[in-house]
Amino acid sequence: MNKKIHFLLFSLFLSLISFGKDLQPKTSVVGLFDLNDSGRKIYNFNVGWRFQRGNPKGAELLDFDDSKWDIVSTPHTVQLMPAEASGGRNYQGPAWYRKHFIVDGTLEDKLINVYFEAAMGKTTVYLNGTKVEEHLGGYLPFSIELTQYGIKAGDKCLIAVLTDNSDDKNFPPGKKQSTLDFTYHGGIYRDVWLIATSKIHISDPNKEDKPAGGGIFVHYDEISKKKASIVIDTDIVNKSANNENIKIETRLCDANGNHIKTLTSKINLRKGESKQTRQTIEVNSPHLWSPDSPYLYHIESRIISSNGKILDGGITRAGIRKAEFRGKDGFWLNDELSDKLIGGNRHQDFAYVGNAVPNSQHWRDAKKLRDAGCRIVRVAHYPQDPSFMDACDELGIFVIVATPGWQYWNKDPQFAELVYKDIRNMIRRDRNHPSVLMWEPILNETRFPLDFSLNAHKITHEEYPYMGAFCVADAHSEGVADNYEVVYGWPKDVGNYKQSIFTREFGENVDDWYAHNTNNRASRSWGERPQVVQALQLAKAYNEMYTESNQFIGGALWHPFDHQRGYHPDPYWGGLMDAFRQPKYSYYMFKSQVDANLKHPLSETGPMIFIAHEISPFSDTDVTLFTNCDEVRLIVYGKDTLIQKVQKAKYGMPHPPVIFKDVFDFNAMREYPYVQKQWQKVTFVAEGLINGKVVCSTTKMPSRRSTKLSLRIDNEGRQLYADGSDFVPVICEVTDDEGNIRRLAKEQILFTVEGEGEIIGGSQIGANPRIVEFGSAPVLVRSTINPGKIKVHARVLFEGEHAPTPADIEFETILSDRTLLFIEKPIANKNASEAYQRSFDRQLTEEERKKALDEVERQQTEFGQ
Repeated sequence: MNKKIHFLLFSLFLSLISFGKDLQPKTSVVGLFDLNDSGRKIYNFNVGWRFQRGNPKGAELLDFDDSKWDIVSTPHTVQLMPAEASGGRNYQGPAWYRKHFIVDGTLEDKLINVYFEAAMGKTTVYLNGTKVEEHLGGYLPFSIELTQYGIKAGDKCLIAVLTDNSDDKNFPPGKKQSTLDFTYHGGIYRDVWLIATSKIHISDPNKEDKPAGGGIFVHYDEISKKKASIVIDTDIVNKSANNENIKIETRLCDANGNHIKTLTSKINLRKGESKQTRQTIEVNSPHLWSPDSPYLYHIESRIISSNGKILDGGITRAGIRKAEFRGKDGFWLNDELSDKLIGGNRHQDFAYVGNAVPNSQHWRDAKKLRDAGCRIVRVAHYPQDPSFMDACDELGIFVIVATPGWQYWNKDPQFAELVYKDIRNMIRRDRNHPSVLMWEPILNETRFPLDFSLNAHKITHEEYPYMGAFCVADAHSEGVADNYEVVYGWPKDVGNYKQSIFTREFGENVDDWYAHNTNNRASRSWGERPQVVQALQLAKAYNEMYTESNQFIGGALWHPFDHQRGYHPDPYWGGLMDAFRQPKYSYYMFKSQVDANLKHPLSETGPMIFIAHEISPFSDTDVTLFTNCDEVRLIVYGKDTLIQKVQKAKYGMPHPPVIFKDVFDFNAMREYPYVQKQWQKVTFVAEGLINGKVVCSTTKMPSRRSTKLSLRIDNEGRQLYADGSDFVPVICEVTDDEGNIRRLAKEQILFTVEGEGEIIGGSQIGANPRIVEFGSAPVLVRSTINPGKIKVHARVLFEGEHAPTPADIEFETILSDRTLLFIEKPIANKNASEAYQRSFDRQLTEEERKKALDEVERQQTEFGQ
């Protein structure tokens, strides 16, 4: 192997590590990033909630005794679950949260809101014992204005929240969880913020309830490489007791914060009035946003009083890009025909914690998808966390935003009205994201009436009446082919419709919707051979996305992450990564489709090669490799050199897998060189060549005996915030003396922590100790509210003279980026177990189960063909 190449690759690795240490992306709140000295104060309201499953009488009252309840931090799940917990095993029912707090004494004359990014199902909120809000639906925000109930600075308060994730047909998604292809989980599973503003402030678009209004709305009149016209609509509300003359100052800055232009508008606001102002900024030679170059401008908004005091403000990130769907001529981005848009769908759940995922993990999910070459994500089947949307903006991932729903329609007119409300609110929340390419305003895989289809399309364009608004739905659903801008379909549909065509879910190879046996689904725990089969099956499906026709613009894999399901006992195992986001072989197949010449500002790109073979006694005779190079050189045992060109078709996936036939024979390997005691010579060295030059290489050796454990942090360069809810996966691998992962190891790993962290889950859910699968065992480590060091120790559960030696890893958490507001401090149970309890006692009868699953099969057969 060329030492120079090794040095270059090692240097690149070091640069990535160095880059990652400084990578601490920010998160927006109500669509705005923090602007220094803006007058707006945002507190982390996640810490110090008392929690109890069930529905005890009087839990909303001030004098209710909650002293025996757990103290938790949100995002929070109502029940930790095993990593494989499909089939309706999750808790379904009521759960209470109670938070005692004192309003900061510095917030005199401020308007104070408690803002919930989401809580699952039907949510009822009580303030000091009085019911103040009822919210239906588990995926969109709602807020409580404390000030209107007489709360002021220095007051001691109680907020009590009853969440209920039980089945309820009256609001979307509406479908029974026992027949659902995903899980609701439960609880206050997204962030909660306390937001203090001036009484004259930028409004909350979800609360203001104005079509195409409220808050800040950034849209465009003109976009080209020469010039862009940015239109900024700013809605200001005056809740003071006086009429006021104010000034709106809007400053455009580049991605580094350097000032470009400033606009100022004066308006008069009567008391109780809200008013929208429009400003237009012309930008010459703009940096245009694209998946490969996701450039983000910063728009600073300041509301200034007549005496020059800054009342309110924030930063909106803007990506200037021009998207056009030209029917049979395909998708055009920034006046150029786009490459195929290939990506995946995304459910939001994670192992153990369900949907209660911190912002850091949402960002890591987006980063892993982008590293895998995903240029588009269809969020399935509901709006997802705001931090995931922020991450897609900065990482360069287009997003299709979907209305909550799957295979269910309720004929009650109120159900449709609630869907329409969801459409409006998801657009108001996500409209400023340059990553949003299409809106899916219908209910997935659902037979809905024509008037619903037409109304959903109409409402979308009422909420986004400017260039760049596109609706997408299944082509054969009523009203879609005649009215929607893009249709879901397949390559075979080219020429049958006037619109551009996109496949919403590709990769599935199911022929039996009851059993769900298929070769595109492989649990990582099943090992090498199933993963190779899965990767090659997905490569076949990927290849089908690359048709000659421009009208067919791409597709989204179902599904890049393994996830839980309600109606089937098995999790969905078709992911490129498992529920902990550990990669399978198929991840590298996807990653190999990224152009070797691409230089992305955040994603891992460049020449790559991967050997999908473990050189084990049970490995296949063929050796499969994934690469984005033109040619592959495979050096077997240091003596046999095999060369193959990557067989690219004119129309097909950019970089098909490379398979070297009949290369490996375990018995032959035993004869040479093991019999000669020269085991070091047993290697596969794969080199990737472009234009005849070696640009990357990798070496694979068979693992020998299990001798030690190794720990690594799967943080993608992000440090943990000390906020009581941030967590990171720590991966323990069993290796031999040389560091080769022992894929056939069968151990249980016991984890312990010291310092400012705790382990999520215990033995009852298989979290700790954790069984080794395909050479590794993950553990989730959560921060406390105190910044400091965390030391993770891993050892095999049953130690002995020849057992693998233990491992330690140490890392630090950093101060939360926002002030934590709480009275009751969570107590970290560093290594405690959490008991697993049955979700509910009732079981479906065989007749009920068959009827429900027959309906699921019918729907999936109709929409999945």
